[in-house]
Amino acid sequence: MDIAFKIEKLNNYYGNKHALKQVSLDITAKAVTAIIGPSGCGKSTFIRCLNRMNDLIPVFKLDGKILYDGTDIYSRDIDVIDLRRRIGMVFQKPNPFPKSIYENVAYGLRVQGIKKRETLDKTVEESLKKAAIWDEVKDRLSDSALSLSGGQQQRLCIARAIAVEPEVILFDEPCSALDPIATAKIEDLIIKLKNDYTVVIVTHNMQQAARVSDQTAFFYMGEMVEYDKTDKIFTNPSNKLTEDYVTGRFG
Repeated sequence: MDIAFKIEKLNNYYGNKHALKQVSLDITAKAVTAIIGPSGCGKSTFIRCLNRMNDLIPVFKLDGKILYDGTDIYSRDIDVIDLRRRIGMVFQKPNPFPKSIYENVAYGLRVQGIKKRETLDKTVEESLKKAAIWDEVKDRLSDSALSLSGGQQQRLCIARAIAVEPEVILFDEPCSALDPIATAKIEDLIIKLKNDYTVVIVTHNMQQAARVSDQTAFFYMGEMVEYDKTDKIFTNPSNKLTEDYVTGRFG
């Protein structure tokens, strides 16, 4: 199995608050890794370290190492904009731009200076197909993205992430604002995406983690308590705390 991320003794601080403590794990390439744990345990902080989104918070500090593809992503010579293109992110709440469906997907390509209509058309169609929404929007590409339902907006945001050809897609609670039908569509999509991408998903929904992921990491109070194959975490965890959480005794 190829390793996409190697995380070694990761510590995060927001000012004086020690948010993540000595987290070490390897994230497998072309697989789905779920991060579970109660609210405030450091899940979102962790996933935002993987594409340096926390850099945008002035009081944030980090020590330890995150290697992606063997390169330390926090070294000084890393191009953060290129890193975020390679490691895309889909957020908790769908956040389409107030533009047309077409322009939402083409946006990242235009930023890269791609102007050729033929290239844009092809990439928009391919990205919408990969995000399993093409059939629903192909006749209304000039409509506002804000006219779509919440679940469609979230799939559009996935298409937007895919369009710039990332290698990794990070999902931060991607279904928490969606109904069960839209959630099922996103889950099906996540399972398919691992054929082409490394996928990391933060979720508070343990059933979702069990359905979509290959490996699961359980975080509690800023520490990673246990990390293993998803089946093992949910049926035969090694740690009593993990067992208490996955069986619903707390959380």
